[in-house]
Amino acid sequence: MRVVLAEDLFLLRDGLVRMLEAYGFEILAAVESGPELSRALAELEPDVAVVDVRLPPSHTDEGLQCALAARRARPGLPVLVLSQHVEQLYARELLADGSGGVGYLLKDRVFDADQFVDAVRRVAAGGTAMDPQVILQLLTRQRAQDRPVNRLTPRELEVLELMAQGRSNTAIAAQLVVTERAVAKHTSNIFAKLRLDVSEDDNRRVLAVLAYLDGR
Repeated sequence: MRVVLAEDLFLLRDGLVRMLEAYGFEILAAVESGPELSRALAELEPDVAVVDVRLPPSHTDEGLQCALAARRARPGLPVLVLSQHVEQLYARELLADGSGGVGYLLKDRVFDADQFVDAVRRVAAGGTAMDPQVILQLLTRQRAQDRPVNRLTPRELEVLELMAQGRSNTAIAAQLVVTERAVAKHTSNIFAKLRLDVSEDDNRRVLAVLAYLDGR
């Protein structure tokens, strides 16, 4: 799997390169600025881009904007964005086109190699990987507004959080130590209570849930 990586901190960039290579990824380019990222994405056509939100020269959201521009030029380009802090606006911009192949993780997650690599692979395969903290913030806002999410049971909320992170029924069942049939039942109940259309496609299901939590 071919990766373009953008991170301005040398030690973190070098560590990510070494980690990804150890898991069998091919690093096409490891860059440190927005202009370099734009060129690499346009010229190298990676399978997935792993991008820090804040890159030189602006140190604002240049990394994210470069990635979004690349997705407009090449629809469906898988992009996993890394951020120091939770910013719901970043997640919203990534999800705006309603397609998969996107992820948003806090940088702390990269220190769990298995979790980080799983997220990269999921995004590269066209799936979604959203940081648990992003989902927690969205859920907290929904519950404060007395939305239908308050009708969910504690177990259904657990399933919803994992589903919104981009987990499949199989992965949710493994994490909660229940059967896939039980997860499917919880999922059906969640969609009924939130009045969402049921889909057999994991990614469409995740995007529907994220759109609901984001109030769209």
